Amino acid sequence: MDITEHKTAEANLRLANTLIEQSPAILFRWRAEPGWPVVYVSNNVRQWGYEPNDLLAGKPPYSELVHPDDLQRVGNEVAAHSANGVSQFAQEYRIVTASGDARWMDDRTTVERDASGKPVYFQGVVLDITERKNNEHALLRVTRALLTLSAGNAAVVHAQTEEDLFNAMCKAAVNAGGYRMAWVGIPLDDEAKTVRPLAWAGDVGDYLEKAAISWGDNERGRGPTGRCIRSGHPHVVQHIESDPVMAPWLEAARALGFRASVALPLLQASRVIGALMIYAGEPNAFDADELALLQEMAGDLSYGLVSLRTRTAHEADEARLLQAMEATVGAVANTVEMRDPYTAGHQQRVAKLAAAIARELHMDEDRVHGLQLAASIHDLGKIGVPAEILSKPGSLTPVEYALVQGHAQIGYDILKDVSFPWPIADVILQHHERLDGSGYPRGLNGEQILPEARVLAVADVVEAMSSHRPFRPGLGLDAALQYVMGERGKTLDAAAVDACVRLLRDKGYSLAS
Repeated sequence: MDITEHKTAEANLRLANTLIEQSPAILFRWRAEPGWPVVYVSNNVRQWGYEPNDLLAGKPPYSELVHPDDLQRVGNEVAAHSANGVSQFAQEYRIVTASGDARWMDDRTTVERDASGKPVYFQGVVLDITERKNNEHALLRVTRALLTLSAGNAAVVHAQTEEDLFNAMCKAAVNAGGYRMAWVGIPLDDEAKTVRPLAWAGDVGDYLEKAAISWGDNERGRGPTGRCIRSGHPHVVQHIESDPVMAPWLEAARALGFRASVALPLLQASRVIGALMIYAGEPNAFDADELALLQEMAGDLSYGLVSLRTRTAHEADEARLLQAMEATVGAVANTVEMRDPYTAGHQQRVAKLAAAIARELHMDEDRVHGLQLAASIHDLGKIGVPAEILSKPGSLTPVEYALVQGHAQIGYDILKDVSFPWPIADVILQHHERLDGSGYPRGLNGEQILPEARVLAVADVVEAMSSHRPFRPGLGLDAALQYVMGERGKTLDAAAVDACVRLLRDKGYSLAS
């Protein structure tokens, strides 16, 4: 009997199983029954610490792999898609590994139905996206602190009185930063060493009225505020529910939804003159990057307070705050480049070249400065693009390329509410627009594109073509200049192209400088 077809099928099955085991994605098939009992799972589920045979025996069923906090949402999604007749849908949720760790998953599920249309099985391809989620969460935290810092800086610049300054800073933390509550208190030299609240914003209730906070070494002074004032250093409580220093205020904090807090000292020289307290609605809310930005905000508040008291010129305030903003932009730029090592240094090289082109065009120096800042974070939106796509060595699929194209809009969305003195968010949004309307994301053309964005487009193309990428070696400077000259006046600004060519060919400018 000829068994060639049978043997070929067996070989194909072995190959398919091998590919599945080597893939980071885990394949599941479970019944559309309560608990979602597993009927198939690929062996690489061992990366979660589970044995396939145990899962097939219902120990545990798939529903118990889903994180308890996500289970109801996932169940509702499954029920909704089961009822509306779709054949495929996608979800993101956490699973709990055998060791108890929570990992984020991207689940692409196929619904298998019987002849009547009733769901019988679900088949899922589940991919671990924890790193991407952590990056997104870290960026959200930094963005929250950046928005707070930006609004706080504006408060320092515009406040005319100490009361205005304190109230504006608290409102900045709540309204711009999205924190639950913020207040400013000063230490009194009375017998009880009372901390008197001067300003607050957010969900305060009667919290401050009944808190009776002290900065002395006593029961009411051993909380974060008292410790901060006595030591002159920040004090973070990541879990209000379990941290014993919050015991005297636990019930009131719980009722108002406070889950984490930070107390930041306000300093005049080396003397503590007050404290800024900020409360978040989630535990573990203050990581190192966010804390650093909030400390900078407290430093700015201290500086603004001292300036008001000494009537220091507002020009000095503005210069210092702009410097703080630039440092923050630099930190965001470093975050993007750490995530995409193949383009490490790209943003800074583009920023320097764009500034040089702008000066060659005799652009106002203040606009040059704004352009350089925008260029230094022009690829900020790539934080929203999966890392495996950014570092992919081969050609991108149309779907992957569309995700990469989305980075201009993502960068704009992150920064659009930050009060920069320059149109940084718009420059980032437009840096892939082209004069003939062939660019993205909005297909702008001609004068609809900001002059800064037209300059940035030329600098970005020249640097990108000259440098190595995962999918190709660097094409060299001559090829890059030949390309932009070919696009001169068509897709790229003619004056910007001419200035770029003069710098790199005639005036000795180097991309490595």
